[in-house]
Amino acid sequence: MTILLDGKNLAMLRERELSDRVAALRAGNGNQTPILATILVGEDPSSATYVRMKGNACRRVGMDSRAITLPSSASTETVVSQIDQLNADPAVHGILLQHPVPAHVDERVCFDRISIAKDVDGVTSHGFGLMALGESAFGSATPAGIMHLLSHYGIDISGKRAVIVGRSPILGKPMALMLSNANATVTLCHSKTVNLEAEVRRAQIIVGAVGKPNFIPSEWISDGAIVVDAGYHVGGVGDIDPAGLLDRCAAVTPVPGGVGPMTISTLIAQTVTAAERACGRS
Repeated sequence: MTILLDGKNLAMLRERELSDRVAALRAGNGNQTPILATILVGEDPSSATYVRMKGNACRRVGMDSRAITLPSSASTETVVSQIDQLNADPAVHGILLQHPVPAHVDERVCFDRISIAKDVDGVTSHGFGLMALGESAFGSATPAGIMHLLSHYGIDISGKRAVIVGRSPILGKPMALMLSNANATVTLCHSKTVNLEAEVRRAQIIVGAVGKPNFIPSEWISDGAIVVDAGYHVGGVGDIDPAGLLDRCAAVTPVPGGVGPMTISTLIAQTVTAAERACGRS
């Protein structure tokens, strides 16, 4: 029987726990509420929607959010200056720079300006390095959310052949390292991979993280595989063609309602943890 990896339901369950933790923080910290600050550069409608969703999630657990919008003409220096102000503000516990930024902004410079203590989206080079070594760090939100989802449903990762299609620095690459740290044998595929079909067919765990709708045909996926689709595109489709997968795979994430809710849930959870650490509770 196929397990439906329901991220939406798990995120709702997690919000109850987070609400209790936020209430405890406020009770012991002079009613100070954890704050997630978001920076949106430009007017991309999808990015603006994601920022609103994150603000709504904050409010559901009793947190505050601080939304900062900069014009699309903003320079790297302007974004860095805004990050510096948030780093220095003790009321702010997490900082999110919404990806992607306009092409003229050096995203890596901006990401790496975020204090590691407030890097709740897991985007800094320092945090990535610590995570890769198995040390304490906030993981990149989407792959960390996927790992929590797999753990919740009792999916055994150890020893399995895992294939990730896509190597972005905030999804594919950290996903590969997290699975490796959990003792999977990992293959990271990309645009230069020779015979992608053969690699996918070997996978016992397949993660679609390429950012192209229905890029991975369902017939490439072996019976009994664990299918994680991290894509979401217009029309409610992911990176993996879902045709027939629920009839023959061990576990499948729905699109929507699988990985997406876990990304936001992880971002909020890591902000709460950052607030707890800031007041000596973790």
